[in-house]
Amino acid sequence: MGQSYSSDLRVRIYGEIEQGGSRRAAARRFDVSASTSIRLAQRMATTGSLEPARQGRPPGGGKLAPHAALLIGWVEAQGDITMPELAAKLKAERGVTAHPPRCRAS
Repeated sequence: MGQSYSSDLRVRIYGEIEQGGSRRAAARRFDVSASTSIRLAQRMATTGSLEPARQGRPPGGGKLAPHAALLIGWVEAQGDITMPELAAKLKAERGVTAHPPRCRAS
C-alpha cells in the first residue's frame, strides 16, 4: 500500500485551490500529480475532510473470518500445527480452501 501525503501538504494544496488556483497549477506548485490534487478537491467536496481514507480490508472480513474461533482452537490444542496442516484440516472439515503462505528462503 502506498503512503498518504501529510496532512500539512494536503491543507496547502487545497488552500491553493480554494484561493482560486487551478487544481493542476496546485499540483505543479507542490510537485504532486494532477490526479492527486483533483481527488483531494473532490474528497473535500464530498466528505468535508482532507484526511486520507482508511486503507486495506475492513477488520473482521475475509473468507476465514467465520472460521477464526475454530482455527484458534486447533492452534491452542496443537501448538506445533503448521499452516499447511491447518489448511488441510479446514478443507477436510469445512470444505473451505485456504492457501497457506509460502516460506521464502533467506
